[in-house]
Amino acid sequence: MVAARNDLNERPIGELFGQLVDEGKGFARAEIALAKAQAESKVDDYKMPAVLLAGTFLFLQASVVVLCMTIAMALATLIGPLAGGLAATLVGLSIAGGLALVAKKKLGAAK
Repeated sequence: MVAARNDLNERPIGELFGQLVDEGKGFARAEIALAKAQAESKVDDYKMPAVLLAGTFLFLQASVVVLCMTIAMALATLIGPLAGGLAATLVGLSIAGGLALVAKKKLGAAK
């Protein structure tokens, strides 16, 4: 015990400080590596569901476009192609606006 204390007392402060810095860097690197490994593990769990969800949104968007086109073509036989297209566009924009307002209210309530 006395030998260890003498060894510490004999080492210069600069050397001890350098050792402290090196050990601190090693600790920081280990913590960063741990955080990175944890993040990568979580990302791997959510990667495939995210890809499937993105594909779902693409098909949903295509379905909405087809629905709007169907409405426009149906209205075109009644009120003409231009008016039918404009009416279908207005219906789509109204639905989007309504959904945006609901989302805004939900976000405001969440705060």
